[in-house]
Amino acid sequence: MWSPQVLDDGQGSGDSGDPSGDLRSVLVTSVLSLEPLDEDLFRGRHYWVPTTQRLFGGQIVGQALVAAAKSVSEDVHVHSLHCYFVRAGDPKVPVLYQVERTRTGSSFSVRSVKAVQHGKPIFIFQASFQQTQPSPVQHQFSMPAVPPPEELLDHQALIDQYLRDPDLKEKYRVGLNRIAAQEVPIEIKLVNPPTLSQLQRMEPKQMFWVRARGYIGEGDIKMHCCVAAYISDYAFLGTALLPHQWKHKVHFMVSLDHSMWFHAPFRADHWMLYECESPWAGGSRGLVHGRLWRRDGVLAVSCAQEGVIRVKPRVPESKL
Repeated sequence: MWSPQVLDDGQGSGDSGDPSGDLRSVLVTSVLSLEPLDEDLFRGRHYWVPTTQRLFGGQIVGQALVAAAKSVSEDVHVHSLHCYFVRAGDPKVPVLYQVERTRTGSSFSVRSVKAVQHGKPIFIFQASFQQTQPSPVQHQFSMPAVPPPEELLDHQALIDQYLRDPDLKEKYRVGLNRIAAQEVPIEIKLVNPPTLSQLQRMEPKQMFWVRARGYIGEGDIKMHCCVAAYISDYAFLGTALLPHQWKHKVHFMVSLDHSMWFHAPFRADHWMLYECESPWAGGSRGLVHGRLWRRDGVLAVSCAQEGVIRVKPRVPESKL
């Protein structure tokens, strides 16, 4: 999350579970609400565009999963998805989603989705859906021990804390003010946020609590998976930059591919811990792995992504 791109772009208590006290999540009412044009053909529009003026990858993944889920029966749910970003998206025009019913089986069904702008594919996607099948073969890793979200600063409060630091350089101050002004439809609470001095010696790892803004409710499991797909791309690739951010400045950084595996039911409008790490970077690419944990310690989702990362050396500021 605290990558140079960010700076330079200068299931328990406390969850949003009460519809009477909260607005319907904009991720459901707007971002992931597709317009049907024909059978297996949908149009999606944009809610939040990053400062790069490219389409947010999580939005494309989430909307493609919405389109795919509309073509399967109610008794099957997504267990995995794999996709490639093949062209930059244009935030000025809608995206068309074309669904192909690749296979419909008794236990598993596969759907392929192509996202199109200006007559060319910008994104290709495949998802597999499965009927619930109990099994005695079960295990998972243990969830990291971290402070609960109620004990942590929210994103805005953390930015305000950084801005109050007199040693913060002006170019980063401008970038943080710009971030604070963005209307991102998710809530973030960073675990163990680094001080300015710690930013110079970070590992390629980060953890933060995350949830959708507003109320979604329990009913639609498919929609919670679509919201998680949107959330999963936020600040994900930036994990690979954490050890390098004080030596290099991002020249170009985009996702190449994205994969997700869904393990257990969850609510995307409840706090989940997003554990991110980058085991490798090189060749102008970075690889990141992620796990979304429910508050009760259940591993809900696993993610992986590779992206292009091209950097330029930082020029030392004059002390005159």
